[in-house]
Amino acid sequence: GNKKKALTMAMKTLVFGAALASQASLSLAFVPPSKTNAAVGRSAIVCNEATTSIFDSVLNIFKNDESSSGSPAPGNNKGGKFLMAQSLLLSLINDEKCFSTVEGAQKFADACAVDLVYEDTYEPQPIVGKAAVADHLKARVLGRIGGEGGTKDAGFRVDKISDGSSACGFAWTWTSNELEGLRGTTFVELNSSNQIQYVREIPEPIYKPGDLTLEILKAVTADATPKPLPEYVSATPKKANEVAKYLFNEVQGADSEEGMRFFDESIVYRDFNYEEVLRGKAEVKKFIDDFSFPGITFATQRFDDGVAATCFTWEVILEGAPEGSAIKGISFYEVNDAGLITYVRDVPESGIKPPPLGKLARQFRPAVGVFQPVAIGSREGGM
Repeated sequence: GNKKKALTMAMKTLVFGAALASQASLSLAFVPPSKTNAAVGRSAIVCNEATTSIFDSVLNIFKNDESSSGSPAPGNNKGGKFLMAQSLLLSLINDEKCFSTVEGAQKFADACAVDLVYEDTYEPQPIVGKAAVADHLKARVLGRIGGEGGTKDAGFRVDKISDGSSACGFAWTWTSNELEGLRGTTFVELNSSNQIQYVREIPEPIYKPGDLTLEILKAVTADATPKPLPEYVSATPKKANEVAKYLFNEVQGADSEEGMRFFDESIVYRDFNYEEVLRGKAEVKKFIDDFSFPGITFATQRFDDGVAATCFTWEVILEGAPEGSAIKGISFYEVNDAGLITYVRDVPESGIKPPPLGKLARQFRPAVGVFQPVAIGSREGGM
């Protein structure tokens, strides 16, 4: 009996290892997009070099714009209020080039809290502290441009960004000249002093296992015992972050029809375990139903406060999997004016760090981070 039990556990560990190697994660289907993306692709805030703090620069410019023209804050901003997190990040990315130049990488670190935790899930461990983050970002830039004095073009494009103030998230793409490559999602949270205190960044997996993800998850959770469905009080939130919280913290998969009520007919759903996107409610519903089986616990962790779009972090715990093997991820949602979800992007971390194929791709084509880049602009919205 003990031998059989030990063998069963060993087999589960092997299967789960395969799941991690293929970067399997629970595919989530509830995510909102905003109607406009005016801030993406253009500089949203121009920092004043004479100002000692980048925060002062952002705030001063906002005050000047407000008093002179009454124009709203940049980005997906339905309420017209100043969005600190979104504005700070657009300034750092578009103006300071924090992910594409060495000088910009230092600017990013300067905007961080002393106790910053940066979860770059490509790396084995989180990077902690301003100095360590500065070194990490500078090393990544140097790797992309070809080292000190390198001349390779290493662009960084924001495809979508949530309209968060205390925190926000953005979908991004690495670019180089006329090519675009690696995609991913980043979640950033500010502290009470408007300093960056937490970051989670997840690049897309190079190998996308597709339906193998579902089969592996079912194998790992084969002996799971069904649990009672959670009880919830039906509600109809309209703000993106409130829609996400309702679906994942309240409904929790208890009723797929209740979840589907929040999807627009035009829904586009991107799960990075798959090569192709899902389009329309019928495809999304089948997808959700396929992943509804016992043994999976989806736990949300951090949400931004976005209204037209929202980003949040999560982890998936599989019953029967080895302890400490939860899979981390990020989701990005957009909603329309009716509060219906029109766009979803889910990205899971790799179970092996750095992911072998991801590492090879960055060595082979460091500027774009993938083996086969595509023509720039050929993936609408970074799809």
